[in-house]
Formats: sequence, C-alpha cells, structure tokens
Amino acid sequence: MAAHIRRRLRKGATTTAVAAAAVAALAASQAPAATLAEGSTGNGDPKAAGEDTASAGDDGAATGNSPYYTDLPPLVTPDKPGSSSNLPTTGSAEAGIPASILAAYKQAERTVATTDPNCRLPWQLLAAIGKVESGQARGGRVDADGTTTSPILGPALNGQGFALIKDTDGGAYDGDAVHDRAVGPMQFIPSTWASWGQDANGDGRKDPNNIFDAALAAGRYLCANDRDLAIAADLDKAVLSYNRSTEYLRTVRSWFSYYQRGTHEIPDGTGTLPTSPSTPSPSPRPGTSTGPSGTPSPKPSPSKPGGKPSPGPSKPGDGSTSPKPKPPTPKPTPPAETFGSLENAGTGPLRATAGQEFDERVSVRARNALGAPLAKVPVTFTVTGNTGTLFAGGKKTVKVTTGADGTATAPALQAGEKAGEFTVTAVAGAGRPRTLTYAATVTARQADAIARTDEKALVAAPGEKFANAVTVKATYKDAAAAGVAVTATMVKDPLGLFDNDKGPYFKDADGKPVRTLTTLTTDADGVLRLPEIFADDTEGTYLLRLTTEGGASVVIELTVQAPEETDPEETAPEEPAPGKTETPGA
Repeated sequence: MAAHIRRRLRKGATTTAVAAAAVAALAASQAPAATLAEGSTGNGDPKAAGEDTASAGDDGAATGNSPYYTDLPPLVTPDKPGSSSNLPTTGSAEAGIPASILAAYKQAERTVATTDPNCRLPWQLLAAIGKVESGQARGGRVDADGTTTSPILGPALNGQGFALIKDTDGGAYDGDAVHDRAVGPMQFIPSTWASWGQDANGDGRKDPNNIFDAALAAGRYLCANDRDLAIAADLDKAVLSYNRSTEYLRTVRSWFSYYQRGTHEIPDGTGTLPTSPSTPSPSPRPGTSTGPSGTPSPKPSPSKPGGKPSPGPSKPGDGSTSPKPKPPTPKPTPPAETFGSLENAGTGPLRATAGQEFDERVSVRARNALGAPLAKVPVTFTVTGNTGTLFAGGKKTVKVTTGADGTATAPALQAGEKAGEFTVTAVAGAGRPRTLTYAATVTARQADAIARTDEKALVAAPGEKFANAVTVKATYKDAAAAGVAVTATMVKDPLGLFDNDKGPYFKDADGKPVRTLTTLTTDADGVLRLPEIFADDTEGTYLLRLTTEGGASVVIELTVQAPEETDPEETAPEEPAPGKTETPGA
C-alpha cells in the first residue's frame, strides 16, 4: 500500500510546469489535445472553470481531493480517429484496458443512457478517471465478479499533506474509524459512496471495491445537476466535481482524448501500474536537494579520498545521525470483519390489539463493509412510547447478538392497554452506530358482535324513566370481548345516520340531558349495563344505537307512551246478591 501511495500525487501538487509538460507530451505523441472549456486557465483554481459543486462530497469532491496518478498517455497513440467503438485487438498493456474493467465502463454507459439519456455519458470518460484514480483497478486485479482482489485504499485524509476529513462511516468501507480514505477503483470517499453507491452487478451489495458498482456510481455522479457531458463546459464541471484541481482535469482530459482515439482489451491482471511522481513532501530545508520524485534527498557528506563519502558526525547515544525508522502503520481492519450496515431483516407491520401479543417480531440484519452478513454484532432494541407496550418479560430494552446469518430478532412485544403509536429502535455498532426505527401501533380492543342479553320491552311513560335497564354483551370471534369501548346514541333511523334531539335521554354528571355516551366499556365478561334512560314528554317509538370499537352495532327500540286509562266501573268490587251474605274464606 505504501508503494501505491508513493506513486500518487495529491490535488494541486502538480505545478503549472507539469501541466505544460503534459500538453507538450501529447503534442509530441500526435495525440489530440484535450480541449478545455473556456475559463479553464490551468492556474490550479477549479473555480476558474466555472464548475458547480452541488453534487460534490466532502471538500467539494467525490474523492475528497485524494491523491491521483499523473502519468500521461503513451507517446505512440492508436491511429484510429473518431469513435473507438471498434477497438484494436492488440497493443501494449499500458494502452489497453483490462477486460472486466472495460466491460464495467461500457455497462455503466448503457445503464445511464437508459435512465439519463440527456447526460450522454461516454465510457471513455469513466476509463480516463479510472486510469487516473487507480490505474484501472491496479491493472485489472479483480476477481470473476469484478471485485478487487484486495481493497484499494487511499491515504488517511488527516490534514497532513492531504485534506482533513474525519471518519464518516465508522471504518465500514475504509477500515479507518478516525479519518476517511478514498476507496475502490474509482476512489470514492465513504460519505460520497453512502449517497451515490450502486449495485450494478445485482448481487444485493453496493461495494465500492467492485468495478461494476463503482463505475455506475461514478457515471451517475458525473451526470448530476442535469449535465450534458457532450458539452465541454459540462464535462469539465463533472470532472472537477470529482477532484477540484485543474491539473487533475487536464490529466483526465488527456486520457479521455487518448481513449477516444482508440484502445484495446487486455486480460484482467495484465495491465501496468502507473509510475507517476510520488506524493510530494513539504518544502525541503536548506541543505537538502530534491530527488526525482519530488522528495527531499539528504545533503551528501564530504567525500574522502577515493570518492567514498565520509561518515557524518556521530550522535551521542547511538553513534548515528540516521533517522530512526517510524513504527509500522497499523493495518486497517479487513472489510470482512468491519461492521458496515444494519438493515430490516423482513419485519412486517407491527400492529396489535391492546393487551394482546404482537404477531410480528422486530428483526434486523448486520452486514460487513462488503455487504455480507456479519455475526456476533450486539444489537440493542428499545421500546419508546406511552402505550404500555413492553418486550416479553416486561422489559423496555433488550440486547441480542446477531447469529451466523447476521440476523438478530427481538423478543415478542406485548401490547399495553392504551391505544396509540410507539416506536422500536434497533442500534448496533460503536463509534458511529447504525440505527433502525420501526413504527408500531396498539389498537383498542375490538368486538365483532354486540347484542342484548334479554328481550324485555323497554317502555316508559312521558317524563318518567325506563323501568328495565338495557344490558348488552360484546363478543369477538364468539368469545367475550372485555374492555371494549362502546358508544350509545339516540338516533332517528335504524342505520344511525341521524342523531335524535327528542325522546329518551341519558343524564350527565350534572343531571343534564345527553343523547350520546362515549365513555362506556364492557366488563371482564364483555357485558355492559347502560345508565338509566329517561323519557321526555313526547310520546312515540325511538331508537338507541350501540356501536363497538371494531364496528359491531345493535339498534334497540324504546317506547314512550302514557299508561292506558282504566274504567272505574270495571275495577269496582261486585255487590253481593240480595239475601246472600259472603262469608270470608267461603
């Protein structure tokens, strides 16, 4: 990895002289010069090209302005002007593109042409960026699925010679939980990949180290902001959104022009790695010279006779002036062992009736940085809300560790007695935890039937109360429905569409007439005995409608009528016949 980094050059490090040399080399090779949009002055200021940055990632670039290769195209270019749709079959490895890498670029071009035809993305632009960013995935070192044989990681963006970008992914993609690093053959920083990552090979994962996924992500990123890449100015803006350096733009443009003239396919793994200058060190101190790679070289010691350099002055303690080697940099945690993401493992809608157990259980799946299931990840599940719902065992918080398939399933939920909504939150990972939140609902107890428990006539005289009480029973699936809310309303029609403002009524706490009650609930046996009902002075037949939570209803008839008058003669005692005396008990 160190050798890889030493061959890379950060944004802005290439001088105007290097850029001029690039153009000169292209001219000498008779390759078409990369035409820049008007305003690209080559002064190192990307704003001179008028690029927009609305779609850019940290520090305004998809790569975080990470180092890049500055190698120029070969001096001998393909003699194939115009389109390179029919590629030469042979040529140098340096000029060729590994088969899987080339296939990924062309697939991305076709996909974007379908979803965003106005962008007119050319695969040669992806090839140019892939060449500058990773040397075509290190010369095509990929497996059969297009995934690099080892992760391609840029240096830590720790502000020491590079941009300062603190960790945004918990090390999920780059194995670094302190600072971000550019990742994969197209060198996305994790925060940008989180927004633009794609699954182009259909394996269910968005892997920045897979060339098919990375190439499509780069294509969509370049097409952002409604760019038309057939327009020079839009193409320049797109490239500058990838790395905000005009020298970077010139280098990509030179390879883009080269690939437009023609290239050829080579076997995977046979491409050549770039040999660009290494990342420059800070300005050399007086007394040092600069080596060919731009790094300071130690000042030679005075020579002894015979041309051999004399040893420098000794240093007390170790007898040497040579700098002590730095301790080795810890290797990043392999992606296969790095927690990457937390996802829903198929949890369905969370709904239950008050007091009942939820049919669904909350289940999540942990994946590593490559998208594969990850075992032994602790997941904390927490219930939040005021419905009284708890996990089995009466706990609001439980911890479960993922199994071999990466899944963790919380205990069953027991609904509380209060209807309403609540949430279940799953949290996993340290440093930058991943969180999933599930919405859940507790519905009121329900009944699918309600009926009177007797058939006694309900009759009252005007101004009197009904002698017989109204008693009903609610059931759900033929079982007693306890705790079910019931609404009682005096209505004018059997369907209960119109309330009645005359006839029988209930009394509220202040003794005032009311014709609707909404605070009624069935008891443990599903039975409800209504409060007393009173009649006003209007005779007639009236209707009382009872409706339960769940939609069950019953309509009960109430009659208000004056008692029948009786004839006094019919009720007078019969007089005994003359001469006959009734004897009590006779």
